[in-house]
Amino acid sequence: MSQKWEKQEGNEGILTVTVPAKEVDGALNEAFTKVSKEVSIPGFRKGKVPRQMFEKRFGVESLYQDALDILLPKAYTEAVTEADINPVDQPEVDIEQMEKGKDLIFTAKVIVEPEVKLGEYKGLEAEELDTEVTEEDVQKEIDSLLESHADMVVKEEGSVEEGDLVNLDFDGYLGDEQFEGGQAEGYELEIGSGNFIPGFEEQVVGMNIEEEKDIKVTFPEEYHAEELAGKEATFKVKINSIKSKEVPELDDDLVKELDQDVESVDALKEKLEKDLKESKENEADTTMKEQLIEQASDNAEIDVPDAMIKTETDRMLQEFEQRLSQQGINMEMYQQLSGQDENALRDQMKDDAAKRVRTNLVLKQIAIDENIEVADEDVDKELEKMSGQFGIGVEDIKSTLGDLSMLQEDLKVQKAIDVLVDNRKQK
Repeated sequence: MSQKWEKQEGNEGILTVTVPAKEVDGALNEAFTKVSKEVSIPGFRKGKVPRQMFEKRFGVESLYQDALDILLPKAYTEAVTEADINPVDQPEVDIEQMEKGKDLIFTAKVIVEPEVKLGEYKGLEAEELDTEVTEEDVQKEIDSLLESHADMVVKEEGSVEEGDLVNLDFDGYLGDEQFEGGQAEGYELEIGSGNFIPGFEEQVVGMNIEEEKDIKVTFPEEYHAEELAGKEATFKVKINSIKSKEVPELDDDLVKELDQDVESVDALKEKLEKDLKESKENEADTTMKEQLIEQASDNAEIDVPDAMIKTETDRMLQEFEQRLSQQGINMEMYQQLSGQDENALRDQMKDDAAKRVRTNLVLKQIAIDENIEVADEDVDKELEKMSGQFGIGVEDIKSTLGDLSMLQEDLKVQKAIDVLVDNRKQK
């Protein structure tokens, strides 16, 4: 096999690949063996049709597609390796020559990873966040902890307030006509959660048990159901019951229930203060790195291909679906609750996806320019760290990851970030 790479404008190029006739004929033989098992010709059993008889009846051309399916993946992969290019999307393949006894010649229009021209990435300056922990910070943590352990208590009297859990019936209308999916009985809604159509929850506040009310809202312009998008609707609402949060009082007995590692209110405060300090320091470190990375990325010159942005958007959407799944929500349910379809989500993610791609390309180029290498000890250390974090044995992690090349690339990127940090301008 031989190849010729011709770089064209932008990030595209043409890869011309020639596969020797000997390999073509071998693939045709393999294709015939496969196809003949399914072919019936009077006088011959399946799998026993002579090659000459088969070609006379069906033509050798009938084997070409199966032969190409055998040849192309291997030939393309080898050609990419030899040409030392990094495709970022599926190629557009054209067959220039495919004939028994002759070389296979095909061209592949390939979009490759773009060239990165780095700008300034050393001597950059980043704002350092305050990591001091105040009594107010500790109290907020305590309040949040108590609220998370609050009981939902049925209100015997009183009206709906922010934070209440309301059981309600509703019936939605466009004008005088009910619309599909706009009815429910016994629906539970946390007021202030933002899970319903904008403007709905705010109008429920102040309603009493058994009270009925018409609530007018306007569906978002980008709502997933086109027949409702941008339309004004009226919901006939009835409140069945109201539950409010009953926050417990903090004392030593409750502390022991909340955290087995501490036995008093004072000990809890000390632990929270320590945890907050660590959290603020980690946040400050992350923020500082993000600022340096963003500056290095802005200073670089890159023409990012749309294909890379689409691939990253696909990955982000998949990650989003996984997070929803962990919360017991599927994408269809989320779209109904939020009023956003997949295209709207993709539009929201596109800018972040482009930023991710650009950042990664810059950090990879810094690793190249700085001659950063990842030693076996670096990989072993990272595997041990992952083992501690996830409570999984190192060998099990290796088995799950399989090829460790992605981990090695991630470690190179981390070392590139260290270069930014170590060479930043000190205040």
